Amino acid sequence: MAPKIVKLDGRTGEGGGQLLLVPTSNLTSSSGLKAQHVACIRCLADATAAEVTGCSVGSKSFEFKATLSPKDLVNRNIKVKAESVSSILLILQAVLPFLLFAGDNKGSPINITIQGGTNVSFSLSFEYLDQVLLPSLEKFGIKVERKLEFRGWSHGPLQIGSAKFGITPLQPGQKIKEHSWPKERGAITKIDVSIVVPKYLQDALKKALLFEIGLVFEDIEANFVVVDDSRHAARMYTLLVAHTSTGLRFGRDWLYDEKSKNKTVDELSTEIAQKVVDELDAEVRKGGLVDEYLQDQLVVFQALAEGKSIIPGSLEAISSDKDRVDRTDEPFGDGSTHTTTARWVVSQLLPQVKWRDKGRVCEGAAWTVSGTETIEAALEAVHME
Repeated sequence: MAPKIVKLDGRTGEGGGQLLLVPTSNLTSSSGLKAQHVACIRCLADATAAEVTGCSVGSKSFEFKATLSPKDLVNRNIKVKAESVSSILLILQAVLPFLLFAGDNKGSPINITIQGGTNVSFSLSFEYLDQVLLPSLEKFGIKVERKLEFRGWSHGPLQIGSAKFGITPLQPGQKIKEHSWPKERGAITKIDVSIVVPKYLQDALKKALLFEIGLVFEDIEANFVVVDDSRHAARMYTLLVAHTSTGLRFGRDWLYDEKSKNKTVDELSTEIAQKVVDELDAEVRKGGLVDEYLQDQLVVFQALAEGKSIIPGSLEAISSDKDRVDRTDEPFGDGSTHTTTARWVVSQLLPQVKWRDKGRVCEGAAWTVSGTETIEAALEAVHME
């Protein structure tokens, strides 16, 4: 279930106001806030000198009242140390929209180092972020430098990882530009392969992947761009990224979560290869312009950007020509539960954003931080439970 926004006071709109974003992933689960949610909230609280209550692991509600806007950010070398192996990449996703609007007139960069997990269950990996999400955000004019220092795993013995990111924020008054998303998918031109598995599995998995890719994607070049030793039998990660002639990328991956005991190397390799290749094939056959996971991760940037964005996830959505304004009082539109919930959340925080035709079309808020208003005047409080 999506988080329920109980109270949202203050004004937002083009040319003024300040932005407050909080993590939106399953805050109402039976276990309450996760460690990664807490890390996100604390990072944003530090940046905005916020008054926060209820921010602890397990909490099922919290209040966040910012007193500083993005333009007031002082610390431009940020370090976040999450508890356990909380996803580094989910933390980055939560703070990136805020940091993008924390620019100054000097164009000063922001560097953020995050410790936590890079290969974590139910989260995007560093490889997916590096090869799919961040290249896609460049179509909005957003550029983020990234460096993997060392991996953190949720599988096998606890291992905390670290990654560094360099962000060039927008200057005051500047907007996220209207995206340059292709209108057609184009043909698959190549498939990049990343494997992070125990060394003894690498050769067999390479062979199995090439065989399965050749069967399903005939005459398509496959390149191994990452081959790393995970150093533990419980740690097996594989990512396929299909590139198209129009510059799109479709990713499918698997952090292995089945029982591997009594399976031979060949059996494991075949199982992994068949799953990721079949899922990538299913994603491509949908005929959309974005994969299922990328679609939900782009929603917040569609909402903040200027202009109109059309990033459909299926051929049916591409073919639609309806112009009906969507209702936004509950999760809505085409795509996964994450996608429909993300649209709903940004619609509550940015009511000036217009969605049409089941989320196919987004008319963004063209958000700016003008520097002429206080955060108190723009956003008095947000209460989520």
